Order: sequence, then structure tokens, then C-alpha cells
Amino acid sequence: MSVITSDINRKHILEEIDKNRETYITISHEIHANPEIGNQEYFASGKLISLLEQNGFSIEKDIAGHETGFIARKKSEKEGPSVAFLAEYDALPGLGHACGHNIIGTASTAAAISLSKVIDQTGGEVVVFGTPAEEGGPNGSAKASFAKAGLFSGVDAALMIHPSGKTAPTSPSLAVDPLDFQYYGRPAHAAASPEKGINALDGVILLFNGINALRQQLPGDVRIHGIITHGGEAPNIIPGFASARFFIRASTRKRCEETTEKVRKIAEGAALATGAELKVVQYQNEIDNLIFNKPLNDAISEELAALGENISGSREGIGSTDAGNVSHVIPTVHAYIKIGPDDLTAHTDQFREAAASELGDKSLITAAKALALTGFRLLTEKELLQSVKEAQAEADQ
Repeated sequence: MSVITSDINRKHILEEIDKNRETYITISHEIHANPEIGNQEYFASGKLISLLEQNGFSIEKDIAGHETGFIARKKSEKEGPSVAFLAEYDALPGLGHACGHNIIGTASTAAAISLSKVIDQTGGEVVVFGTPAEEGGPNGSAKASFAKAGLFSGVDAALMIHPSGKTAPTSPSLAVDPLDFQYYGRPAHAAASPEKGINALDGVILLFNGINALRQQLPGDVRIHGIITHGGEAPNIIPGFASARFFIRASTRKRCEETTEKVRKIAEGAALATGAELKVVQYQNEIDNLIFNKPLNDAISEELAALGENISGSREGIGSTDAGNVSHVIPTVHAYIKIGPDDLTAHTDQFREAAASELGDKSLITAAKALALTGFRLLTEKELLQSVKEAQAEADQ
């Protein structure tokens, strides 16, 4: 493709997004005003699917055990690479869209639609993966389900941009094992006949104490945090059932698994000490750490900078994302865009307000443009795509 043709197509992509700016902002606000937790995002997924259908995408629904998941495709008759955009649209329980997934889903959809308008010239395929329950919960982290089902096969790269307090490149993320520890004892009257009971809550308390002792011997990248999800019915009844839910995190999948094995042994020891029976349940998909792809990350950072964004060197703090599971299968970028003050913290009321603010709306459009233009480069610049694939191969070694 000539430089002139490339410039014309880039201009057309930007004009397409600007032309539909109000539509995208309206959809983002509608999703924001109708928050739905993981695997219940019927309104949000319906809005995005309808928009994609109107723009000629073929749609598959109910994906890999996720009823609100979808895959949207639009393919050129000309051969070429396949570029995917990752759409998230779930909200947080009690907080609504305090992580800005209304922006993520809409920006990825807008990017795919605008890029699809030039696909007859570029060749290749544009795909949107509608991935529910990024925030977790029962059967949460749908990207992991998609990856296990082999749904990213044939896709050359996956792109997404997440709202934040700063515009920044892809940053490290932690692998996660999400586990429920369920202790089964025997109830009895806590005053009249305590010797007849087996206290399941004691098992949970010993689990917490054991994990706290373990922290002294853990590497600095490991995080273990949990809550008691059930502690009994009344103080005069020895709890016959008690449970706790933990996230076990580490910088790599291997280290996460090693730490999880240690926690499991602590849980078994607590059961042995109390006489309770233990059941360990993985209640949602495990999450993998993000594999960093420098050429892909540089490309989207260049597009964000060209659109006027001030790129920060890094973000403070390390969390987790199921985009990490995708990155273990295909090259993946998970950049960030500023929607509020530098100290804006996710999963807060302030973040929720920023996700539907004037700056949030502006950032939605900018993110869509950066995603689409990066996708365009992957479709048209063979050298860039080759370097992205080589970086992925080196990371897999």
C-alpha cells in the first residue's frame, strides 16, 4: 500500500469515528447508567452487538459458557492478517462502572467498526471479542474461557485500552488463583455441649493465621488477600460450616501455582487441627500474568501520543486482568488512557463518575482512534506485524 493510500485510509478511519462520536458516547453513557455484573451484561452486550450488526459484522453469541459473550467478525475478500479488539462491559457489584468498562467496550467496538470501513483496501479480518465478567465472580474472567476454548486461533494480535488516571503503556499484571476454602464441621450448643461440636469457623481462622505466618517467607511480588464469606449462624451455635474466599497473586503463573500449593497445605493443616473436613473450590477462571510485547506496545503508544496524549512512563500499583490469558496465546496490548486526575483510583465512586465525565467521553473517542490506527498498521505494515510475532515467540521461550 502506498504512503498516499495509507494516509487516505488513516484519515477515513478518524473521520468515521468523529462522524459517529455522539452515537458512541451515548452508548457508553447508557451502559454506564445500566450497570450489570459479570455474566449478566445483557443490556451492554446487546447494545454493542446491535451496533456491530448494523455495520455488517457477523455475530456469534453465547460463547464458551458465557451467555453474554460474543464474537463479531468482518472479513475482506482479500487475504490478510486478523486483528482483534477486546471488549469488556461488566460492572462492579455495588459500585457500578467504577472501572470504566463502559468505555472499554464502546471504544473497542468503535475501533473495529471504523477499521472495517477500509478493510476492502487493506485485506484481512477485524474481530471483536465480547468478553464478560472481567471483574470475576462465579464463572468469571471470560477471556480465560475463550483462550481455553482456542477461540483466538488464527488471530494475529489483540488490542484494548483501559481507562485510568494516566495515559500509559501496557504495564505488568499479576497471575491469580481464585479459591474458596470451605470447612465442614458439626454444630452443637456452644455452652451446653461444646465437646460434641466441630468448629468449622476455627478452621477458617487457622487458615488466616497460617497465611499470615507464611507472608514472612514470600517473595515481594506475591499478594494473598481474602475474606470470610460465611462464619456461622449465631454465637451460641458452634458453626457447622464456614468458608473463606482468597485471591492468590504473583508475577508469573509458575510462582502463583507454587504459592497456591503452600496455601492449600495450610488449609489442609487447619482442617486436620480442628477435625473439620475441607473442600477447595476454584470458583472462577485462573488469570495469567500479561506478557509484554514491546513492538505492539510501542505502536499503540505512538498512536496515542500522535493524538495528543501525554504518555506516562508507568502506572502505580499492579493488579490483574484476564487479558493476561490472551497474551499467553497471541500478542496482546493492554494500554491505559487518562479519564481523570493523576491520582484517580479504580473501584471508587470517583472513578465511576470519571467514566461518564466530559474527559471520559473525550478519552473514549481518543482510545477508539488509537486502537483503530494501531490495528490498521498491523493490517498494512508487514514489518511491524513480523516484529510483533517475533517478540511473542521470544517471550514464549
